[in-house]
Amino acid sequence: MDQPHQSPWQRGRDLLDRHWVALTLLAWLGVAAWSLADRWGQVRWLSLGDTDDNMRLMQVRAWLDGQGWYDLRQYRMNPPAGFDIHWSRIVDLPIAGLILFFRLFTSNSWAERLACGIAPLLPLSIAMLGIGATVRRLIHPLAWPLAILFLVGATATMLMYMPERIDHHGWQLAMLSLTLAGLCDPRARRGGALVGIASAVSLSIGLELLPYAAMAGAIIALRWVWDRAEAPRLAVYALTLGGGSTLGFALFASNANQAMRCDALTPVWLSVMIAAGMLLFLLARFGPASRGVRLALAVAAGAAIVIGFALMFPQCLARPEGVSPELQRNWLNNVREAKPIYKHSWRTGVAIATLPVIGLLGALFAAWRARRRPSAIGWVAVALFTTFAVLMLLWQVRAGPAAQMLAVPGGVALAWVIVPRLLGHRSMLVRVLGTAGALVIVSGFFVGIALKYVPVGKPKGYEKRVNMATGNCLRTTVLLALNKYPAQTIFTFVDMGPRLITITHHNAIAGPYHRNGAAILDVQHAFARTPDEAHAIIKRHGATLLLLCPNAAESTNYKARSPNGFYAQMAKNQVPTWLTPLPLPRNSPLRLFKVD
Repeated sequence: MDQPHQSPWQRGRDLLDRHWVALTLLAWLGVAAWSLADRWGQVRWLSLGDTDDNMRLMQVRAWLDGQGWYDLRQYRMNPPAGFDIHWSRIVDLPIAGLILFFRLFTSNSWAERLACGIAPLLPLSIAMLGIGATVRRLIHPLAWPLAILFLVGATATMLMYMPERIDHHGWQLAMLSLTLAGLCDPRARRGGALVGIASAVSLSIGLELLPYAAMAGAIIALRWVWDRAEAPRLAVYALTLGGGSTLGFALFASNANQAMRCDALTPVWLSVMIAAGMLLFLLARFGPASRGVRLALAVAAGAAIVIGFALMFPQCLARPEGVSPELQRNWLNNVREAKPIYKHSWRTGVAIATLPVIGLLGALFAAWRARRRPSAIGWVAVALFTTFAVLMLLWQVRAGPAAQMLAVPGGVALAWVIVPRLLGHRSMLVRVLGTAGALVIVSGFFVGIALKYVPVGKPKGYEKRVNMATGNCLRTTVLLALNKYPAQTIFTFVDMGPRLITITHHNAIAGPYHRNGAAILDVQHAFARTPDEAHAIIKRHGATLLLLCPNAAESTNYKARSPNGFYAQMAKNQVPTWLTPLPLPRNSPLRLFKVD
C-alpha cells in the first residue's frame, strides 16, 4: 500500500512502475481507438491496400468455408488447379476469430471489415510491451511511456499495424520486440526462452525476419563466449528454438511446405533450426572454462551449420524463391521494397533511415555509459542488433519497419540523458521549447515535419497520375461493378489479381507470388507479345474476360518493354477483333472486354 507520507509525485511514480503493463495496454487501447477512427473510411470500404492483405483475407475465407487446415492452395487464382502460397495459418487465427465473433452481431460483410480493421492492431500491444520491457531493464523503470511515444511516431513501423494491414508483418515485428527484450533480460533462462520462442514463432509465420533470428542467436552465443555463466541462457534458447520450430512446423506447415523448399519453414529450415539448437545446447552443457576455446567452438559450430546447409541443400544457396531467371529479371529484381535504401529517392531514404541512425548512436552511447554497470552487456546486445538492422537497410528497404522499432531504445536513452538537463535549466524558454525540441529531434519526428515543407523530390505529375490510376482501379466501389456480369475467369494484371478475387465473385489468373511464377510469366508474355499470342495464352487459361487499368503502374512496364506489344496496342485503342468492349459505369477507370 502507498505510504501516508508519500507525495503525489512519488505515488504517481510508483503507479507507473508497478502497473506499467496495464497502463501500456491502456495506451494501446487509446492508439487502437484513434487508428480505427482515423481510418474508418478504409475499414468501411474494406480497403486492403496491399496484395498480401487481400490474399490473407482470401486465405481466411477459404478456411472458414471448409478448406483444410494444411491446404493453403488458392483455387480462385489460376483455376481450376489454383496455386500454393508459402504462408502458414498462424496469422489467420486472430482474423478468423474476430470474423466469427462479429458474425454474432452483424452481417458477414461487416464482420470481415471489422476484423480486418482490428486484427492488425492486436500485435501492436505485444510490440509496445516488448519495447517497454527493454527500456525498463536498460534505462529506467519509468522510461516505458517515452518508448511508447517514440514507437507510435515510427511511421514505417506503425504502417504495419494500421487497420486493414492484416498480413503477417505486424506479428513478426511483435516477435522481434520480444526477441529484443529477451536479449537484454537479466534473468538468463527467461531471456533465452523468450528469444527462442519468439524466433520460432516468427519463422513459423514466414522467413522474412530469418536474418534477425540468426543475429539474435549469434548475440546469445557471443554472451556465452564472453561469460560462461551465460550457459543457462544459451541452453534454454537452444531448446526453445529447436523445439518451438518443430512444434510450429507440425502445427502450421501446409501440405506444400512439407516439400524441400527454401522459402518457408519447410524440412530444409527445420533441419537447420534443430541442428543449431542441438549444437548450441551441447556448447552450453559442456562448454570449457577458457574463453578462447569457447570462441573456437562457437565458430566451429557456426561453420558446421553453414557447410552442412550448403552440402545438403545446395538448391537454397541462390534466391530462396526458386524462380526462373526470366521472372527474376522481369519481376523480383524490380520489386521496390526489395531494393536497397540507396536506390530509392532521398525523401524515402531520409524518412526511413533517420530514426534507425539516431537509435544506433543512442545505443552505442548508452553502451559506453553503462560499461561499468550490469546493464552494459544488455546494451551491447541492443547496439549489435540495432547495427545489424541499419545494415539491413543497405540490402532491402523493407527492413525499415524493423530498423525503426529496434531504434526506439537507443532514442529513448538519448532523451533520458538530454531531457532532464533541459528541464532543470533556469530559463523557462529552454525548459519548454528546449525539451520539446529535443524530443522532436531524438525521436525522429522532425523528419516528417520538415519533409512537408521541402518541395524537392516530391512525386512529379506522371508519377501522380500512375499512382492515382492504380489506386482508383482497386477501389471497392469500382470493382463491385464487375459483379453485374456472371462469375467467370478474368485475365488482368498480376497486381490486380488478389484484389479482384477479394472484392468480386470472379476468378483471376495470377498474383505477385513466386510460387505462381508460371502464371505470372503467362500474364507478362500476353501483354508483351503480339495480339494473337496473347489470345492463345488467355484462352489456354480459360479466361473469358479481359480487364485493363490504363496507366496503372504495372501497365507502364509493358509499354516500356514492348512498345509494339499487345498492351501497348490496346493503350492506343488498337483493339483486336477477338475482343468485344463491355459497358461499365460512367467514369470507371477500368476497361472490360469479352474474349471471343
